Amino acid sequence: MGTAPALRAFEHHLLAYRRIWRGTAFFSFANPVLFLTAMGLGLGSLVDRGTHAGIGPAGYVSFLAPGLLAASAMQLGANEAMWPVMGAMKWQKIYFAQVATPLRPADAAAGHLLFMALRVAIAAAVFLVVMVAFGAVHSAWALLAFPAAVLCGMAHAAPIAAFSASRQSEGTAFASLNRFVLTPLFLFSGTFFPVTQLPAGLRPVAWFTPLWHGVSLCRGLTLGSITAAAALGHAAYLGAWVALGTWAAVAVYTRRLTR
Repeated sequence: MGTAPALRAFEHHLLAYRRIWRGTAFFSFANPVLFLTAMGLGLGSLVDRGTHAGIGPAGYVSFLAPGLLAASAMQLGANEAMWPVMGAMKWQKIYFAQVATPLRPADAAAGHLLFMALRVAIAAAVFLVVMVAFGAVHSAWALLAFPAAVLCGMAHAAPIAAFSASRQSEGTAFASLNRFVLTPLFLFSGTFFPVTQLPAGLRPVAWFTPLWHGVSLCRGLTLGSITAAAALGHAAYLGAWVALGTWAAVAVYTRRLTR
């Protein structure tokens, strides 16, 4: 899977994005502002008045913001890997047009995944700027929360892209994925409260989710409370999901596009 051919496929998605970037830019800015205002400052003012085991001395908004950074990266990566992938495979036939050129199925997959990474990166950069404005950054290591959020987003986007490319019809697959996988991850992977507050039997489940690792990594970096070993461990776990998801996506694209 060469880099240059994949960049040709990436270029297509980038040129298409030029027509709609203004709308997505607005929501990339509005979403973190609204969430941090309502949940971080509004609910956070109540949390900070009471007991807050596991929240830390920096306050709830500083605890919540990096969790939302990772969770929003997950949601954006997942959304980019669902309907757009099925559309390019089934309705618009973009992938078939690409492989009718010298591009291979692996190039089509890699090019679209690169574009998903760009989308997540833009949103993550905006989110970090908003976090600074809300006083939710307490360490220079927060700069590394940007690639950490991108890694978290792609840890979900890559395997979901493989899943989406394997679907013959939309059916209820994406609704079920959102309802039974992404929403529980968003709620129970440490975004809003420490997973130590979960029942003991559910904590190991949370620890195995890629979102928990993304949340822990982003939070530790923005608060300056993470060790190098822990950071590398979280990053390696997320990287494994990206690698396995990319491998699966290439395999599914190759099967679907060479029949």
